[in-house]
Amino acid sequence: MKNRNSNMYAIGLTALSALGRLIPHAPNVTPLGGSALFAGAKVRGIWAYLIPLAVMVATDPFVGGYTKLSPVIYACFLINVFLGRRLLQEVTAVRVGATAFLCSLQFFLITNFGIWAIAAARGSHFYSADLAGLTACYAAALPFWGRTLLGDLVYSGAIFGLFSLLSRGVATSRLRVADEHAA
Repeated sequence: MKNRNSNMYAIGLTALSALGRLIPHAPNVTPLGGSALFAGAKVRGIWAYLIPLAVMVATDPFVGGYTKLSPVIYACFLINVFLGRRLLQEVTAVRVGATAFLCSLQFFLITNFGIWAIAAARGSHFYSADLAGLTACYAAALPFWGRTLLGDLVYSGAIFGLFSLLSRGVATSRLRVADEHAA
């Protein structure tokens, strides 16, 4: 498949899968983490960062709005793009799974640190401004991490798998057309 067509498929899959966050879903089980990871691996240039960010900004008003944590969440998805760029130059199922795990882990650690920091700064009775409060915040968030991990693994596998199928199908079609013209 030509690079231009490959990039267009990658851009389309990234945007379409990211928009999947608008479809009703279990808490934290969305395609956005996998979509950002895929964008990093397959979309060329700055578009890899801009597409997931634009989808977040455009869809947040429909799924809960903007919060003080929104910039932290956006940064985490941009880290997913970066991890896709760095760790998935060669795509294999094991690499995609391991990188999706890392994406879920960094999202869990960073966003829950942000939640704790905001709560501690406000003097919240939920999470005290000490190690015990931070530990309590991470413990309370563990079930959500399991859901995020599930979403990232399933959607990453689905998006990368669909891209592979599309790529093979287009490449096979072009070979058939080239063979027919040669005959």
